[in-house]
Amino acid sequence: MKFILGKKLQMAQVFDAAGIIHPATIIVVAPNTVTQVKTKDSDGYQAVQLGTGEKRENKLNKAGKGHLKDLGAVAHLREFRIEGEMTFKRGDKLDISTFKVGDKVNVTGISKGKGFQGVVKRHGFHGGPRTHGQKHSEREPGSIGGGLRNKVPVGMRMAGRMGSDRITVKNLKVVHIDAENNHLYVEGAIPGRRGSVVEIKAN
Repeated sequence: MKFILGKKLQMAQVFDAAGIIHPATIIVVAPNTVTQVKTKDSDGYQAVQLGTGEKRENKLNKAGKGHLKDLGAVAHLREFRIEGEMTFKRGDKLDISTFKVGDKVNVTGISKGKGFQGVVKRHGFHGGPRTHGQKHSEREPGSIGGGLRNKVPVGMRMAGRMGSDRITVKNLKVVHIDAENNHLYVEGAIPGRRGSVVEIKAN
């Protein structure tokens, strides 16, 4: 099972052997440390907790210092479920060599936050007509009730907070690996802003 944490850097273009260009996202994959191993006996399920990034030790609380004892101050922690035999131990290191070109991966990240948005941007409503007496209702949602209903139905599409959701993009292909700079090139786009932490897991 292959998995690792990285940081989204930027988008780029990669040419394959046939000269075809592919859009790709560059992910910086610094060495990861196994900070905790969970087993069915102790936790009820099998999982590995990975840590990446650096942080000043005085920024950790007492629980964090105890949890990361002898491993250094880690900035980001994520957990991956494990099926089958557990082969990881606390303190193990994972790096970009875990993956190779051609691997299919699922990438999970937090999408860009867009704040409070109206129905046109959030749900793609076309708004009201631009004529026949309309003046200030081009982007309004229109009626939200009707008939004998006296409450707003559950699931009604309305204005609200948009973005900052956990999103997984599946079956992306690793098209290039720059081991010298720890750059992993994944075909296509992935969620999140530049510098956000993403989880990479092979299918």
